[in-house]
Amino acid sequence: MIVYPNRLILNFNNEFKTPMSLADNYHFLDIKTYCSTEWLANNTKKYRSVFDEMEVSYVYCEFSFVNKNFDTKDWPLLMQLKCKDSSGVEFCNLNCDRTILKEQNRVFVREGWGVKTLGTYWKAGEYTWEVWIGEELVAIKEFYIEKQGLVEKGKNPYFKISTIKIYEGPDANTSLKERKYYKVFNALSTRYIWVELSAENRVRKSFDWMAELTFNFRSQNGYLKGSITKVMAISPDEEKFSATIGWGSDMVGTWGRGKYIAEIVFMDQLISSTPFEVGDDYVEAQEEDFVPHLQVEFDPQSKLHQPVPQQKKTETIEDVMKELDSLIGLKTIKNKIEEYSDYLKFITLRKEKGFEDEDKINLHAVFKGNPGTGKTTVARMLGKIYKDLGLLKKGHVHEVDRADLVAEFIGQTAPKTKEAIKKAKDGILFIDEAYSLARKDDDSKDFGKEAIEIILKEMSDNKDFAVIVAGYPTEMDTFISSNPGLESRFNMTYDFPDYVPQELIEIAVFTAGQKGVKLSPKAHEVLYKELVGKYRERTRFFGNARLVNSIIDEAKMNLGLRVMKEEDPSKLTNEMLSVIEKEDIEKVFFAQSLLRADIPIDEGLLKESVTKLNKMIGLEEVKQEVNELIKLVRFYKETGKDVRDTFSLHSVFLGNPGTGKTTVARIIAQIFKGLGILERGHLVECDRQSLVGAYIGQTAIKTSALIERAMGGVLFIDEAYALTEGGGADYGKEAIETLLKRMEDHRGEFIVIAAGYTHNMQQFMESNPGLKSRFDKVFNFADFEGSELFSIALNQLAENNIKPEAKAKKRLKEYIDYLFEHKDKYFGNGRAVRRIIEEAIRNQHLRLSELPKNERTEKVVRTLKLEDIADFKTDNLPVSTLTSIGFKLS
Repeated sequence: MIVYPNRLILNFNNEFKTPMSLADNYHFLDIKTYCSTEWLANNTKKYRSVFDEMEVSYVYCEFSFVNKNFDTKDWPLLMQLKCKDSSGVEFCNLNCDRTILKEQNRVFVREGWGVKTLGTYWKAGEYTWEVWIGEELVAIKEFYIEKQGLVEKGKNPYFKISTIKIYEGPDANTSLKERKYYKVFNALSTRYIWVELSAENRVRKSFDWMAELTFNFRSQNGYLKGSITKVMAISPDEEKFSATIGWGSDMVGTWGRGKYIAEIVFMDQLISSTPFEVGDDYVEAQEEDFVPHLQVEFDPQSKLHQPVPQQKKTETIEDVMKELDSLIGLKTIKNKIEEYSDYLKFITLRKEKGFEDEDKINLHAVFKGNPGTGKTTVARMLGKIYKDLGLLKKGHVHEVDRADLVAEFIGQTAPKTKEAIKKAKDGILFIDEAYSLARKDDDSKDFGKEAIEIILKEMSDNKDFAVIVAGYPTEMDTFISSNPGLESRFNMTYDFPDYVPQELIEIAVFTAGQKGVKLSPKAHEVLYKELVGKYRERTRFFGNARLVNSIIDEAKMNLGLRVMKEEDPSKLTNEMLSVIEKEDIEKVFFAQSLLRADIPIDEGLLKESVTKLNKMIGLEEVKQEVNELIKLVRFYKETGKDVRDTFSLHSVFLGNPGTGKTTVARIIAQIFKGLGILERGHLVECDRQSLVGAYIGQTAIKTSALIERAMGGVLFIDEAYALTEGGGADYGKEAIETLLKRMEDHRGEFIVIAAGYTHNMQQFMESNPGLKSRFDKVFNFADFEGSELFSIALNQLAENNIKPEAKAKKRLKEYIDYLFEHKDKYFGNGRAVRRIIEEAIRNQHLRLSELPKNERTEKVVRTLKLEDIADFKTDNLPVSTLTSIGFKLS
């Protein structure tokens, strides 16, 4: 390990070197670097020498000096500021010439170089700022750019602190063997107080990286007593490193009696805060005192950064078994782990006795279970067991999912997967929702299979890590059977059952205790009743312990909101501040209904919309249903009832293609808007592809997004039956379950219309009991009669200001009648007529394009002639082509 002090001066006496003519004008103070332009006290900045790529836009240099001509005279400063990389390439040459005014005492010259966008200009490497006055190089400041990721609160991708220890010693420091660590020091003999940091290196590069650590010593009130910065190079082969910094004096008396804090700052983030005291005598520190405050476990690939308690002592397998046994439920899992642990002990004992077992110990496992069933917790315990048995050196768990292993572009998946395996070395690679790596569809752009192949190869070649794949039971069965290599390597399977109600309430009591609250008897009773209901209605997405934790969190918040309404909350007893009452639980499950907008009937919009509906050809049954609905709404409005509380208005449209389902849905949305039922009255159209994702978790997101768009309007699901035609493991069911929940939670806020073929939609409604209860209205869209289809054709011509001549009208009717008489189940009804008219108008336009312009009179342009539909013949027309348009058949 190398320590690099700031190199400021470049002459043989380590004194500031300037031309004699200028040296008499000022006295050099310092040269520093920074990347934040924020102003601090005393005209200072957040000075640093090491930065990460992602936090840097500009890197600034500050050159400061004392004006010797203060209050005497003005004088010219001729100065250049240059920046170079480690190979001497010059990045910039900034002219800093200026006049130093006699009013200026301490002078700061500040300039920077870069671009506005973070992380785009400065790349990892070593750089220097050079200060030139006249033709002389007078000062150099080195700075470093690293590339590991931002250091934020609870997030440090560079290193993890193992211990922070504090000891007393002289200026020359004390050898490691002679150090005695204290938490209280003797004010009469304390000289320097030293802080010893030990950390695990998380950077794996082919060259050294620079660590800049600032140690601050503060009084209990926050006054800064001393601050020292240390810049050190960390070698890539150093799994651990340490740093020591002391502050004080060899003369006793620097440290007065009182409480202090030793802070460590890295990359402008406070990463550790350790309290200590100076008193009448020394008090030795215990092992638990070495645990750093603010220490947070960080995994660069993880989405969550959660505090992990530091272990006070090395855990034995007996300790782990006790911890496992203390978990609520999981009886079958506990028994299986205990049995497998005993078997591993048996194999280890045989080896110690000289037996040569050919059977390889397989540490890989499959965890099958719904969310919140304890899979991740048990994985961590298995890691501890494997470590205690000597099967894994560290036994840590590195959690990943598909996004952490699979890249979007070719060639990127292998490095990501290998990096994850590297981080799991000597521990467990825990792959959550592992089935998402093996999608059912054969997508050539999906690289999940590549990740599987790499993992399988590493499992065969290396025995220094274990793999646990986890996910929903059905999907995991499909995943394991998708590749023969998976079946051969995973021979241990753990089934995690859903927690039963009595276990859920036990978890609730335990969770409440951890959060410093408890349930009153009545609250306990209400919560248990609700958990029983949730358990009965559970799907495979049932949240188990996660659900319980969220309920307790919300109930605690309700407790706080309730007690803070008291006249003087400060007078409440601890009991009152800690007991969750019945009303706090009820508020979780029975949220207060929002005040709905009282929107009067828009008679103009309603009349316009009803007129549109009545002008549509046919659909007499649908028109009757809608008119009856309008009468009911008017009646409810007059009697003070809200139709949204009486029935849900969600509807099913049954009918073949082209029977007007989408058109009627748009009109109904406007009718409901006119009646004041819907706020916006817009229509959002979707189908299975719009709702269903490619892998687990994506479907709920896509479905929820569409529902949000439909709020205040109508969500129209075409061919809705397709959501139930994918089999047991299909994600269409997830879309239905998400939809049903939102329909109930947001009753009256939006309307769902599910449409499709009559037979298929009947099967769709039978597929889930919740569908029948949610959809109050069923509209049957019958096929159009031949005369109705002809009327539709004439209406569509009229909409285009075209009138057929007598012969054309007769031919058009004959053609449509023939199509109707010979229709099959795929006949397109109004849609087929629309195609016919579109083709006829196209033929008319082609004919008109060949006429001279002066012959295109208004009458000619608006007339459909027989020759425009001459192609529409019924002679010998095969039944299979009846829906085709424009064929010349004689």
